[in-house]
Formats: sequence, C-alpha cells, structure tokens
Amino acid sequence: MSSAKESHTEIKTESKAASVPQPRRRLSREERYRQLVDAAWRIVREEGTDALTLGRLAERSDIAKPVVYDHFATRSALLAALFQEFDARQTVIMDATLQASEPTLTGKADAIAASYVDCVLVQGREIPDVTAALAGSPELEKIKRGCQVMFMEKCRAALTPFAGAGTIAPAGLWAMLGAAEALSHAAATGEISETQAKSELSETIVAMVARMAKAGSAAQA
Repeated sequence: MSSAKESHTEIKTESKAASVPQPRRRLSREERYRQLVDAAWRIVREEGTDALTLGRLAERSDIAKPVVYDHFATRSALLAALFQEFDARQTVIMDATLQASEPTLTGKADAIAASYVDCVLVQGREIPDVTAALAGSPELEKIKRGCQVMFMEKCRAALTPFAGAGTIAPAGLWAMLGAAEALSHAAATGEISETQAKSELSETIVAMVARMAKAGSAAQA
C-alpha cells in the first residue's frame, strides 16, 4: 500500500515538473538579428510591406519593442537590411553562376539571367514589395542605387570581352536592369514562367551587347 502511494506521489511530482514552463534560452545578438530578419520577411510575404512596422515585428517575434529598436532604429533601417540581404545573396549566386558558365556571350547572358531570376524567385513576391518601398525615401533609394550599380558593373565586366571594339554603355546596362526587374517580377507573380523570364532576359542581354559591338565597329570604319 505504501509503495502504491509513493508511486502515485512520484507520478504527480513528475507531472507537476513537466507542466512548469522551462526558461527560454537567451539568444545571442546574431541569433536575435536572424530571428528578426526572418520574421520581417514573413510579415512582408503574408501581410505586405505596409504591415511591416517595428511594433508589428516585435509582436510577431514575441519580444519587447526595445529589443527590436536595438537592432533597427527605424523602419527604413529594417527595409534597408532586407534589401541588402537580398543583394548579398544575389551577388553570391551570380558570382558562382558566372564562374561556372561557358566563356561565350550566350553563356554569360544565360548566367546573368538565370542568377537574377532565380534569386528573385527564391525570395518570392516579397522582394518586389521591398524594392518598391525603398523608393519611399532618399536614404533607401541611395542604398538601392548603390546595389544596382554594383550589379551592373559585374555585368559590364562579364560582357565587355564580347563587345568587340565597342563598349557596354551605361544606357544599355540600365535597360538590361529594367528588363531583369520587370521579367523576374512577372515570373514571381506567375504572369510568365521562370523559363520565359530567363530566356527573354538572356536574349535581351545578347541583343544589347551585339548592338554595342556593332556601334563600335561602325565608329572604327
């Protein structure tokens, strides 16, 4: 009888101990930053960019607002962080794809098109919304413009060997970037397929370089 009581008591004690909530592990600053950025992307994806406020981020992350402010002083800083993360991922993908591509104009054009579209599709519909939000302030627009210039310079370096006597002019690079943004956005929203976006962008790049090469030859004649 005594043994049964002891067994019952042990079960109750174990049950009570199991019901006591365990303290949450304190995240490092890097881990907390990663948590907040991931939560921010989810908010943009599920609720839209307009819903992305520091207060909403704190709520979704189940933390106090001061913790969010410790990482992002303003909403603009948060949007900038999201775009810069996307740009860094795009740079890594583009570098790897270009390095593995064939040393031909078509090979480089295909690599640029594939890396740009793939990166946007990996991020989904969020990145066009974040990109649009960046136009809301001169500070954010400056960050976006800096990333765009770096992307175009990478493209210029990859494509110049195929321009013959011509040069890859800024106007052509801006036109290429505009096509890349429009086509990848259309693919992300399902208006065209991934294959169509990549193919059209690659052909646009090839045509742009061919036009620059022809202009260079005509200038020398």
